[in-house]
Amino acid sequence: MEIDGKTAIITGAGSGIGRATADELAKQDISAIALVDLSNEVFNLAECIQKTYPEVQLKVFQGDTTDNEFRQNVFSSMLSEFGPVNICVPAAGITRDALSVKLNKEKSKARIYPVENFRQVVEVNLIAPIYWALELVAQHAEQRSRTNNSKWTPEEGTQGVVIFIGSVSSQGNKGQLSYAATKGGLEAAASTLMKESIYHGVRCAVLHPGFTDTPMVRALGEEYINSHVLPATQIGRLIRPEEIADAISFLIRNSAVSGQLWADAGWHPMPT
Repeated sequence: MEIDGKTAIITGAGSGIGRATADELAKQDISAIALVDLSNEVFNLAECIQKTYPEVQLKVFQGDTTDNEFRQNVFSSMLSEFGPVNICVPAAGITRDALSVKLNKEKSKARIYPVENFRQVVEVNLIAPIYWALELVAQHAEQRSRTNNSKWTPEEGTQGVVIFIGSVSSQGNKGQLSYAATKGGLEAAASTLMKESIYHGVRCAVLHPGFTDTPMVRALGEEYINSHVLPATQIGRLIRPEEIADAISFLIRNSAVSGQLWADAGWHPMPT
């Protein structure tokens, strides 16, 4: 599916991978983008894109991606103005990293990872992306029904694409119990949704980035990055967000690629 002339929704667009993806799609002559984020940075992004790519139509939506009403409003607004959304990249995500069980040796007391943290990460990183994807599939299903089309055929061309943002942490990573669980969950969700959504002409895939130069990764601290991340990465540096955005663009455009794509720069967990 060509990006030129299509419409997209990107969550987490205010920074990191979401921001780089919005810029990449604008570069590929997309027609319209919904920029979604909780942060005020999304307005700054819209201003930057508009200056560089004035022909791209932008709509900014500031809100919580886990809020059902907010999500539905974003999709209905895009539908009324541009028709069914073609591309969805639900890139918004959080981490609440800590050891699963941390022992206080002096008191011989173990602290278990807080269940409220786990639930929060699941809501933002797993449930929300899935439901943003389902909104796109539903729009195409309804549109096809209105035009008396049933099962999609390859001759029609791809109607929509969902790219979930996974992580190398889906393989397991110390201190990331909740985060890894959500990224592994996205793999199963995408595999299942792909089997269902292709009936309506929608493809689903997962991109698994390695450690990327985003605010989330920088929050780990330079000492941790230099001692635990870079030595385990073949290229010896953090991945640039624009490199991940380029991989997302490839997944959108190449219909032969489904399932999962790893953009990990050769990173593998170091032995503890």
